Amino acid sequence: MTFDEHVLRAVASLPAELRAEIRNLELTVEDEHPDDPDLFGLYEGVPLPERGDWAGELPDRIRIFRLPLVESFPDPAELEEEIRITVLHELAHYFGLDEDRLDELGFS
Repeated sequence: MTFDEHVLRAVASLPAELRAEIRNLELTVEDEHPDDPDLFGLYEGVPLPERGDWAGELPDRIRIFRLPLVESFPDPAELEEEIRITVLHELAHYFGLDEDRLDELGFS
């Protein structure tokens, strides 16, 4: 399975009711963040609970960074799990969860 397929599988692992709420969101895989090469993922946008009428707005964006994940987790099973955690962590920001709540849930 490719890195991108692991990312898509992580999104598919969400409950159907959460997946149905994902709208106007761009999910990309990039090699690394230009300013922080150790960063695994990044959510850019306005969390869902804070939105008003966003008709016509550019999509929020989640960027998953391949190189730091692959370099940090050489074991394929561990890499797959860390990709999943990273994708779910960034999606949680989209849904309005902050870092403290993510720590409580074990997604930090």
